[in-house]
Amino acid sequence: MKKQSKLRVLLRMIRLVKPLTGFMALAVLMGTLGFLCAQFIPILGGFAVLHGLHFDLPLSVRAVWVLLPVLALVRAVLRYTEQRTNHYIAFTLLAIIRDKVFRALRVLCPAKLEGRDKGDLISLITSDVELLEVFYAHTISPICIAFCTQTVMCLFIGSFHWSMGLLALAAYLCVGAALPLLISKRSGNLGDVLRGQSGALAAYMLENIRGLDETIQFDAGEERLHTLTEKTVELSARQGKLNKLTGTNLALANTMILLFDLAMAALGMLLYARGTVGFDGLLIPLLALMSSFGPVTALANLGTTLQSTVASGARVLAVIDEQPETRDVTGQSPVAFDGAACENVTFGYAHEPILENFSASFPKNRIVGVVGKSGCGKSTMLKLLMRFWQTDGGRVSVSGRDVNKINTADLRVIESYMTQETHLFKDTIAGNIRIGKLDATQEEIEQACKKAAVHDFILTLPQGYDTEVGELGETLSGGERQRLGLARAFLHDAPLMLLDEATSNLDSLNEAVILKSLKEEAKDKTVVLVSHRKSTVRIADDVIAFS
Repeated sequence: MKKQSKLRVLLRMIRLVKPLTGFMALAVLMGTLGFLCAQFIPILGGFAVLHGLHFDLPLSVRAVWVLLPVLALVRAVLRYTEQRTNHYIAFTLLAIIRDKVFRALRVLCPAKLEGRDKGDLISLITSDVELLEVFYAHTISPICIAFCTQTVMCLFIGSFHWSMGLLALAAYLCVGAALPLLISKRSGNLGDVLRGQSGALAAYMLENIRGLDETIQFDAGEERLHTLTEKTVELSARQGKLNKLTGTNLALANTMILLFDLAMAALGMLLYARGTVGFDGLLIPLLALMSSFGPVTALANLGTTLQSTVASGARVLAVIDEQPETRDVTGQSPVAFDGAACENVTFGYAHEPILENFSASFPKNRIVGVVGKSGCGKSTMLKLLMRFWQTDGGRVSVSGRDVNKINTADLRVIESYMTQETHLFKDTIAGNIRIGKLDATQEEIEQACKKAAVHDFILTLPQGYDTEVGELGETLSGGERQRLGLARAFLHDAPLMLLDEATSNLDSLNEAVILKSLKEEAKDKTVVLVSHRKSTVRIADDVIAFS
């Protein structure tokens, strides 16, 4: 996947806000007014002190005491509105991003996702996307709010004397801009490494959970635990570095704030001693500066939090940007099945050649057996017929038409593909089989199960077809899962059935029942049967032997 600069990632993440610009403007307005209300509360307190010292001020004492609770109440309402709006924006955008990610994964599958750590994908879909909430709810609007609020405060403080306004501007820029940039530069690519390690740890955890039985069986628990501990300690160490930078950042921000407060007090006293400003010109700007660092303090923490956020954003955008091996074909005229063929097909994964000038035909209403040693390209041939991959050379055709010129939806109706590993969802048996035909009746499901020699077994279960199979079909044996996969393929009722080791986990009795069903199906279907078993391919009308 193409690596993008952090600035480019940030700009792309910001552009996603475009549909919600109105809500973002509302959040910024509410946040700015809310912070100004909070900042002017101590300033009004300063005016009350000046009234006590008999200064002539535009606000009466009564007005000051009325405004104080009003500002506090309004501040609460504005803060609530700002936070609610920001989180509405954030969670709406997270839903949009998740939709984009799942759409991307759909077209990337299966070619671009083969061999990728599933735990890392889960980490990306969950924690990486979730981390973007920090950016949309606590980064974009706070930056805009800080700019607007501090501009108002610079003008207000500068109204007493221009030098005070410049000092306030310098304070805001140092705390809210220079410090985050410095911390971000110091952290380097720590955020990228941290997110990558987090995904790797998630993948390792998922692998350990799925392989727990084997780990116990071979007494490999200590070794797996040791590796897990090493990975956890390494991740914790990097997280500790990031936390240390966050602490350093906070300490530096507070130190800068204290120094600038002292500088404003010194400048005010200097101007007061010279008679340039009165005591009000010393007190009010000092109170204004001391009370106004809230928005920029929020920005000061961005130097470290943005590291992880941008790293997560880069991982998410990389998946969205990834180009699929094949794209859905639309706009072509429908085609009826009349046989399939591979003509001088050449194909390889990366730099590893699998097929070279391979040719084979799969006539209508015939069973074609495919045999050969492991890794010779049998499964690859089926994937090319499904157009999961593009050939490097040659042509794959269905009904005499190149598969690249057949609508993907039509190709999925024409072909039924059963892989070596049947995937079952955490659903009922009926629900898992119905994937082959979503509008199938119960009678059609049962008929497909009879062909797959699994109907009688299902009836022995307490809830029959409504029995839950558990995650990945964990409550079933390998042979039972395989027969459910076959039932799914029979239910799909496609004129071209592609079966990859469809009976590898079955006993001879069940295999015989299924082969009989396939023989019956071949009266009006083409069946491509990949198998290592000689007993399986005996029913074939033609046999293709891979060398």
